Amino acid sequence: MKRSSPFKPLFPIACAADVARMEETELDQLLTVRSTYEIFCNSAHAFGDKTALTFLTSADPDQEPIRWSYKELLVGIHQTANLLHRMGITPNDAVAVLLPGCLEYHLALWGGEAAGIVQPLNPLLSDEKLVSLMNAGRAKVLIAWGADEDSGFWSKAMRIRALVPSLTAVLRVPPVHEKNAPDLPEGVFDFTAERERERNDCLVSGRIIAPTDIAAYFHTGGTTGAPKLARHSHGAQVFTAWGCVQMQGVRSTDVTINGYPLFHVAGVLPGSLTSLSAGVEVVIPTTSLFRNRDVIKNYWMLVERYRATVLSAVPTVLAALANVPVNGADISTIHYCRTGAAPLSPDLSLRFEKLFGLHIHEALGMTEMAGISTITPPGVIAPAGCVGLRLPYIQLRIVALDEKGGASDRDVPAGEQGMVLFKSPNLFSGFVDPQDNANAFTHDGWLATGDLGWLDSQSLLHLSGRSKDLIIRSGHNIDPKVIEDAISAHPAVQLCAAVGAPDAYAGELPVVFVTLVPGATVSEAELLAYAAEHVDEAPAKPKAVTILDAMPMTNVGKIYKPELRQIAALAAKSAP
Repeated sequence: MKRSSPFKPLFPIACAADVARMEETELDQLLTVRSTYEIFCNSAHAFGDKTALTFLTSADPDQEPIRWSYKELLVGIHQTANLLHRMGITPNDAVAVLLPGCLEYHLALWGGEAAGIVQPLNPLLSDEKLVSLMNAGRAKVLIAWGADEDSGFWSKAMRIRALVPSLTAVLRVPPVHEKNAPDLPEGVFDFTAERERERNDCLVSGRIIAPTDIAAYFHTGGTTGAPKLARHSHGAQVFTAWGCVQMQGVRSTDVTINGYPLFHVAGVLPGSLTSLSAGVEVVIPTTSLFRNRDVIKNYWMLVERYRATVLSAVPTVLAALANVPVNGADISTIHYCRTGAAPLSPDLSLRFEKLFGLHIHEALGMTEMAGISTITPPGVIAPAGCVGLRLPYIQLRIVALDEKGGASDRDVPAGEQGMVLFKSPNLFSGFVDPQDNANAFTHDGWLATGDLGWLDSQSLLHLSGRSKDLIIRSGHNIDPKVIEDAISAHPAVQLCAAVGAPDAYAGELPVVFVTLVPGATVSEAELLAYAAEHVDEAPAKPKAVTILDAMPMTNVGKIYKPELRQIAALAAKSAP
């Protein structure tokens, strides 16, 4: 394998002309790395003893963390890949991973991709869904956390192992500081003890990984119905890392606290692989990540302790951080703040800038594009809802909706809303089940995202919602974001979501669900009056506002609208 340099930005990206300038050179001249394994070889050679991963055993800023260097990380990747090879994993076999945030997750991810196909699993899914996913991927080995903690990792692993016929072995990852390891049943092995028996300086399989080889199966749409498994190639994941480095100006001097779950593309690719491809120190904030309330409570002190330079989190986490006072912590090291995965309200954006002096830059990422599609670069100050510029070598179109709410063939002019379509080097390789591909692509091969948006005169993409989230009231297409942005501006509102409630006459009527800022008091009637005053579009004025103790959320921090629609439907059914 020919060794390449770690990724670093060629020049700052500040506008569409800079993206076009980069595209004057053929991509294969700029990006020669062929696999994620090659990324770690390059980083270990270049950065050696520099810290790659810092794991926090608690949220206490004074607690000493566990650190792995780039050299140590590659040693563990080699050992893991060689262990999996010994256990019969080939490039076409899946390795399922059921772990919390931990150092070993990175061995499972990148060692799994070096040996075969890694399949990260959401531990909060039911046994039935986990079994369905593992059977769909024909998982051959399961790497699981050896304790239950808050997600029942080990109990789930032991319950589901007999329900996956393709599974030949389970590797138990011992929790940090475990005193006495339990006796393991037949077919279950100690991950640490087994991998330490392996050679640590090469892949004993001699595998030469091609960019088209499948690296991972990521599940999408797994909160209701049958989850779908999206296939990522090595080339797609490598492009995501390289493109993020270019767009964000990532440097080896950066430090990031990655609190995204590692079963999700945001945490694995833009969050981890991007950083580790460029020599960044990645801090893992306890096994519970941003779900750990103490991590949120101590976040600004952790920024000071680890001199974090990049803040990245979903909007719901940013909303929680907005309630945490800095209390004198030095957060001046942060030079870039990025969010994605869900809409950012203008009010939260303004509040964050006022409280912390940090402008939130938005990005658009999705499983089907290996985690990233557009990014707002540092220095580009854009309003909430703007998700930035397309990455170099990515093609982007905005097309009108057809009569069924799908993508038509008609491109719309700048400033006009339509569905966002992509073609890209990091486009996924389709779903494992070919039937799931039917609605993913247009007839001419563009990814139909389902996102609604428009391009401004600077070629910046602005998102305005999801086609499936549109509220259709007597033929009027209502964008829920119009309602949400208006009500989110109320000082008592923490989170806000608008959905359609079924109505026999109008088809759907807009209703709103909110949670309140801690300590705030306001009535539902007052919020409804506020909405009537601040939502300009008459059909969009909501018919009801409901205050919730907690907003239903997905496991990656997005507001879960299907549950809100169900609540709205039940309320409509019981109304006189």
